[in-house]
Amino acid sequence: MEQKFGKITVETCEADGVEIEGLKVITPSVFGDDRGYFMETYNYNDFAAAGIDCTFVQDNQSSSKKGVLRGLHFQINYPQDKLVRVVSGEVFDVAVDLREGSKTFGKWFGVRLSAENKKQFFIPKNFAHGFIVLSDHAEFCYKCTDFYHPNDEGGLLWSDPEIGVEWPMPEGMTVEDLTFSEKDTKWSGIKSIKNRHGKENNFTVSTIYKSSDRISSKSDIDRKSGEE
Repeated sequence: MEQKFGKITVETCEADGVEIEGLKVITPSVFGDDRGYFMETYNYNDFAAAGIDCTFVQDNQSSSKKGVLRGLHFQINYPQDKLVRVVSGEVFDVAVDLREGSKTFGKWFGVRLSAENKKQFFIPKNFAHGFIVLSDHAEFCYKCTDFYHPNDEGGLLWSDPEIGVEWPMPEGMTVEDLTFSEKDTKWSGIKSIKNRHGKENNFTVSTIYKSSDRISSKSDIDRKSGEE
């Protein structure tokens, strides 16, 4: 479903025909002429009218080359709402519902974000998030409702078959050509979270972070400052 709120158009997101509550794709109004263009990338009133009534406390920006895949990440005890967009290049951006009791728990949704289409992706708390760079280079920006907590990192293996994200491959590349951080090759699958939910309400990083030889990493980049 698509609705207009002020200068933004908001689309709901579905998985298997079921709406993933809270997850939204936002397209801003762009005003252009022969000089260039102007747009509002964030307007509190418009976003609040669309149900995105958040206080963002930190803005981040990352740069990645073609074939870099970052994710799937989340914070455990300090979950964040995120509003993400691309200012240069193109990525395929993915969110996975990890909200206990959600009718779409474990479901994923993906959207292409680019400097050209100017779309934004709002990802509520308790979703895992990641993206793959499809262009030669991409600059990725996101607003967060909580600060980065380095000891609160959680993650899911990007290729977990139980989640089944259908990652598009950058042109001319295969899975073997992708670049990952070491950490992103070692996350467990969503089954670890399901098992933990069956025992108690909370889970820890130790339940979802373990060694895995399922993928060979071409990069040994650790996330040290909250980058996706």
